[in-house]
Amino acid sequence: MAVHPQLPNAITVARILCAPVFLVLLLVDAGSGGALRWAAAILFIVAIATDGVDGYIARRYDIVSDLGKLLDPIADKALTGVAFVGLSLLGELPWWVTIVVLVREIGITVYRFIVVSDHVLAAAWMGKLKTVFQAIALSIALIPFAGLSDAAVWRDTVWWVSVITMTIAVVLTIASGLDYIVTEARAARRTRGAR
Repeated sequence: MAVHPQLPNAITVARILCAPVFLVLLLVDAGSGGALRWAAAILFIVAIATDGVDGYIARRYDIVSDLGKLLDPIADKALTGVAFVGLSLLGELPWWVTIVVLVREIGITVYRFIVVSDHVLAAAWMGKLKTVFQAIALSIALIPFAGLSDAAVWRDTVWWVSVITMTIAVVLTIASGLDYIVTEARAARRTRGAR
């Protein structure tokens, strides 16, 4: 089966375009847990799941491109970034969590653009793991579980699961950012040493 070589990139761009739509749905709902909150949560989950789809198609049909390597992490950061900001604006997530995540994500993205003429800084395994945990933590935080049951035990369990997954996501965000810095510093030293 022939696959258009730009299909993975088109899926990635669609993920970027979903970010503002998702944010509007989330903020218009304003924490009420109604239909718009459900729509925002479902849109986020579907959009973030396409991260695996575009990568799989690119690798399966050998159509991996430098543009895709550059756009893919930007799409992830756009979607997860607006989710962190939206939850903080609604008072459902502490701002310090959002700020830590955004500083790391924006810093690595800016660095990617700085070095793009020299080399493409593709996502490393820890960065991919970080994205998976951010996606899980944000999905749990976005789904209005409180409206599904009046049982306090249910709400407490969901709250603890949310806190634990968000904590893991934040730790991996920091660790993967440090990993990128260390890896790039070592590569720069090797390059200088080879001259």
